[in-house]
Amino acid sequence: MILSGVQQPGKPGYPWLVFLHGFSGDCREWQTVGETLSDYPRLYLDLPGHGGSAGIAVTGFDAMSNVLTRTLLSYNILNYWLVGYSLGGRIAMFHACQQPAGLCGVAVEGGHPGLQDADARRMRLGSDRHWATRFRTEALGNVFTDWYQQSVFASLTDMQRRALVTLRSQNSGTMLAMMLEATSLAVQPDLRAALSTRDFPFYYLYGERDEKFAAIAAELNAMRHVIPHAGHNAHRENPGAVAASLAQILRLRIKDTL
Repeated sequence: MILSGVQQPGKPGYPWLVFLHGFSGDCREWQTVGETLSDYPRLYLDLPGHGGSAGIAVTGFDAMSNVLTRTLLSYNILNYWLVGYSLGGRIAMFHACQQPAGLCGVAVEGGHPGLQDADARRMRLGSDRHWATRFRTEALGNVFTDWYQQSVFASLTDMQRRALVTLRSQNSGTMLAMMLEATSLAVQPDLRAALSTRDFPFYYLYGERDEKFAAIAAELNAMRHVIPHAGHNAHRENPGAVAASLAQILRLRIKDTL
């Protein structure tokens, strides 16, 4: 299985930027940010169950990581950064902790490193199963209207919520449900220990109004970038600031290698 993606060229010798979107997004989600980083070749992927990869399903994080490895090889991507938001950030962290060949670094926006106790996992599993049932059985517009009322999206305006509901309702509810269950935070390993002993550059971005992930960021052994005037979906709410942070990160890391 190879994930669908959109490629954009860059300068010779520069590492690829591989962008991973959040749950219910697609390869378009990061393109506004990525277009400002035109020195770098870029690959915007559709995750399983989403966009052009809607027909692909995975059974868990190991399977997801394996699909990502095969996909990168199919594009002949040998040196790359992973840039992921929310679900995409969780996948990026998990994949990086498998010590894949060619990984240059990871930049995560609002991604959870994993739950630390059994009670929290049980609660999350019940919640995700509830949402998965709704995605399978109800009109997506209704489900996403409720989805974007969750506290993590509190910074969104009513107009932003309506736009996201319209956009996300283009998905397949059945395939979204399968991906939600396969990559639930309830079944994701706690990656904190692996991230604390990592041998790759690790950067963490979060919106200044995203209190939950600001607290999570403080727990991590990562260089942190606060995105002003943004909540959880910072690259959508303030793409210019996210792009500037990524440009700064890449300049610091890459200037001595070219």
